[in-house]
Amino acid sequence: MTRTITTSAILALALAAAGCASTSEPARISEMRPEPLRPAPTGQVASSQLPPPPAPPPPVAAAPVTPPPVTETPAATTAPVQTASAAPVSRDGLVGAWKVSSGGGNCQIFMALTKWTGGYRAASRGCPGQVADVSAWDVSGSQVVLKDSSGTTVANLSNSGGTRYDGTTSGGQAISLYR
Repeated sequence: MTRTITTSAILALALAAAGCASTSEPARISEMRPEPLRPAPTGQVASSQLPPPPAPPPPVAAAPVTPPPVTETPAATTAPVQTASAAPVSRDGLVGAWKVSSGGGNCQIFMALTKWTGGYRAASRGCPGQVADVSAWDVSGSQVVLKDSSGTTVANLSNSGGTRYDGTTSGGQAISLYR
């Protein structure tokens, strides 16, 4: 008889546990489901031409350099005067966005320190003529060299003082790079 009572108790507990699990499980699953998302509204997309970049500032006029006086002693010598165009150029100082004036137009060039064909990566935006082909740049001595995707030189520029570089393209047009 104890065996029947024990078996009945176990069976009753099993049925109760099974009944609880089956009645409460659907409620928990429905509580866990998120509501469906409503679609985002769509609108019209418009485009228009951007205005041209501002005109470049006038070239910086270098102040006349007066050489130091020469004394009459034989030991006195004067050091050569270094002009702005011979100032050393650093790659780190050229990284970033530059405004460009060339061929009567204005545009932008972005220079990075990512290795690229012919030097480092560059990208031009809205540039006219040969300057539109600039995709690389490098420093050669005291000059900035702009190159196309095949590594051919597009322009050579020299420091004109501060953050301005002036030079010519390989086609003979004047070009200015400034911030």
